[in-house]
Amino acid sequence: MGVDLTVLIADWPRILQTPPDDRLDVVQEAAYSDEDDADLDDTAPDDCPVGWISLPPADSPWLARYEFHGTLGSFKPHFRAGQAWEDVRDFAEPALRTALDAFLSGLYWAPPEADDADADPDADPDAEACADADPLFSPNARPWRSGPVFACPPSAVTALADSWAAVASRLPDLRAPYGVHAARPGRWIADFDEFCALLGGWGEVTTEAARRGWGVIGLPL
Repeated sequence: MGVDLTVLIADWPRILQTPPDDRLDVVQEAAYSDEDDADLDDTAPDDCPVGWISLPPADSPWLARYEFHGTLGSFKPHFRAGQAWEDVRDFAEPALRTALDAFLSGLYWAPPEADDADADPDADPDAEACADADPLFSPNARPWRSGPVFACPPSAVTALADSWAAVASRLPDLRAPYGVHAARPGRWIADFDEFCALLGGWGEVTTEAARRGWGVIGLPL
C-alpha cells in the first residue's frame, strides 16, 4: 500500500492555541470529522467529491480539506508530477523554471542539487519554506498512518501563492517540451493536461490559504 496525502488549509493561531503534543490529533480528527467510517484503508467511492470538501463556516470554522481530482488521495500522482518537472525543467524558460522550482520545492518536491555556478544570485537565503519552518507538531506526535508530514505557515504560504501567480499564465509554454520529454502514457500524470490539473489544485490551495492568512498542512492519510 502506498502513501496517501491529505491536504488541508488551517487557521494557524487557532492550532497554536492547542498544546504541541495534542495538535496533530486535533487536526486529524477535525479533517475527518465528517467521516462515518474511520477505516482509512477503504477506497474512496467513485462519486467522492473533488476540490474543496468544505470551506468555513460550513463545518470546521478553522480548517478545510482539499481533494485533488483523479488522485484518489494517493501521494503517487504528486510524486510523479515532481518527476515530470525534473524531466522538463531544463527546457523551460528561465523565469518559469525559477518560479516553478520555488513553488514545488516550497511544498513537497526536493529539487536536484544545483551547482554553485548555477545558483540564483538573487535568491533570498532566508526565504522560508515548509521544510524550514518551525515545527508545528511535537516530535512525539504520530500520524494515524506512517509517512511524511509537512506544515507551511502563513508566511511561507504567501510566498507560495506569489510563485503560483508567476507560474500559472506561463504553464502553456511547457506543453510542447512536456510532450517530448515528460509524457508517460499509462502512468499517473500521463500527460501535460494531468500535470497542469494537479499543479492547478496546489495553486488553488495556496491561493485560498494566502487569501485567508492561513497555513497549509499535508498528512499521510
